[in-house]
Amino acid sequence: MKRGKRYLEAEKLIEKGKLYEAKEALEIIEKFPKTKFDETVELHVKLGVDSKHADQQVRGTVVLPNGTGKTLRVLVFAKGPKADEAKAAGADFVGAEELIPKIEKENWFEYDVIVATPDMMGVVGRLGKVLRTKRINAKP
Repeated sequence: MKRGKRYLEAEKLIEKGKLYEAKEALEIIEKFPKTKFDETVELHVKLGVDSKHADQQVRGTVVLPNGTGKTLRVLVFAKGPKADEAKAAGADFVGAEELIPKIEKENWFEYDVIVATPDMMGVVGRLGKVLRTKRINAKP
């Protein structure tokens, strides 16, 4: 099979059969010839755990250095001091019962995430049908 110039250049940087440490592998990848498309790197890790056992489940999160590129608009249903806390935490919209008619009648969906304090769950529960429709009609 005939290989391209970039492939042959990259192949010279790698020793066949050698296992590389993560840091060393990333340094080699950075030396690869650049392409004309967005590249991806795939990582395979052997952890030696048995997923059948609850105490050996692997779960985690990753914080990307530049985020995902999208900022979420947050709507918080809260009253009193909890509403003040939500505003201080950076919520985009904060309110209580006064937001219900706006969402139901005006089809106001200028938010991506809804958070509610426990005392406001009864209020948010009335929005179930409207919010479900929004989720179904949302484009991925």
